Amino acid sequence: MTVSAILALGSNLGAREETLLRAIGDLAHHPKIRVLKTSPMAITEAVGGPENQPNFINLVVQIETELGPFDLLRYCQQVELKHHRTREVHWGPRTLDIDIIAYGDLEMDEPDLSLPHPMAAQRAFVLAPWAKMDPQATLEDELVSVLAQEANDVDGILEYRPAPVVCA
Repeated sequence: MTVSAILALGSNLGAREETLLRAIGDLAHHPKIRVLKTSPMAITEAVGGPENQPNFINLVVQIETELGPFDLLRYCQQVELKHHRTREVHWGPRTLDIDIIAYGDLEMDEPDLSLPHPMAAQRAFVLAPWAKMDPQATLEDELVSVLAQEANDVDGILEYRPAPVVCA
């Protein structure tokens, strides 16, 4: 069974843009993942965590996958590790962060994975790029574009860069 999923990628350490592009390539390289669309890159202030972090580059990717949600999570974590992700400080600086925002219509709340992502509906750094990628997208029965404008961090989006080119 193939499921459509939304992933949010972010980086605020190292060669941020290159890391994100390589991570998209790593996702597309998996035989059970097909990258369908990518959002523009959003340059954003860090939300939460330690103060004075470098700005993030964030983007959203729509995929189709035959992987179950936990297998997708494990693969996303493998991609993070490949790009030197460490988990030393909660919400601290990182080379790569990949969150599963939505996995079809699945709703679940497990210790290692909650779907849809429990904080996504309040995060403009996820919602705004997603809305640019898919203006009709919804999350929790609300238009993502409306949720983005209501998010507390909407003023923290500093600029957009064109969407990365993805070869399917």
